[in-house]
Amino acid sequence: MIEEKLLEKGYIPLDKSWMNRMGVLDLLNGYDDAINFLKKQKVLGDDLKSLYQASLEWRAGEKKIHVGESGTLLRFLRTASWKLGLEKEFILEGTLKNRKVCNDRSKVIGQPLEKVLELDGGTSQWVSAVGLLYDLRMETDEPKINLTYDGKDHWNKRRAEKRCWDPRYDDTLAKQAVSYLNILNGGEREFKPEHSEDYCFAVAFGFMLRYEGEKRWPKLKNHESNRFESMQNALMVYYGQDPNYMIDSNDHRVVQSMAMLIKSQNRRMNIKQIRARFSNPNCVSKSWPQFWKFLKDMR
Repeated sequence: MIEEKLLEKGYIPLDKSWMNRMGVLDLLNGYDDAINFLKKQKVLGDDLKSLYQASLEWRAGEKKIHVGESGTLLRFLRTASWKLGLEKEFILEGTLKNRKVCNDRSKVIGQPLEKVLELDGGTSQWVSAVGLLYDLRMETDEPKINLTYDGKDHWNKRRAEKRCWDPRYDDTLAKQAVSYLNILNGGEREFKPEHSEDYCFAVAFGFMLRYEGEKRWPKLKNHESNRFESMQNALMVYYGQDPNYMIDSNDHRVVQSMAMLIKSQNRRMNIKQIRARFSNPNCVSKSWPQFWKFLKDMR
């Protein structure tokens, strides 16, 4: 399968959502496996670099914890700090500085999970944080919450067997990559958006319209950017009349999706030329540090 080959060749990154859950569970239960695993990786996305750095600082007893641009890591560790009464101070970077993130313990701890799910524009990360740290669960179709429950069960099972957890690679990006390669090579245009992280790719390649995304995933208004606005603006700039267009976005998923679209429609453009069309091409390293190599090598 194409997906297996992409994994073998190292084009697909680690699943940062899964790794954040394994890392935080390790951290709060006295294990260094996540730290040691991340240290050995040749390529890490920025969010997993933040997990590594924050884990070292937490284990060392530092009061200030650097969480980079990761909203997931901030919410997980802030909840842990509240639970343990540690009063940690979290240092934010990039777009996270401007995002709406609750800092009120009373709105998270001890509240019904349905109420917690309303915080910060409806992000699932607070419910996931509570699920990691407390024996509380809710019935839901939200993929990231169920990933939390699956991850905690996996972690507990492996620790009971005196074994380490298994790492996972980013299946969402792998499926997008396979769909992109099919499009690039004139194959069948087929892609099924499964959750919010598929939105930018799906809109870029015409598998979804904005109103459908707003209906299914309204919380996308409060990510690295308002992704509904960001994708619409990026597409308008790209399909506009200016031959010297510049896509001004710091959102990694917007840049990834638009770069794949540009490459698929402009085969003669090299990667240097495509990168030059973005004000911040390096933001893709947040979740897909191998992205530009992937785009360069794929034909």
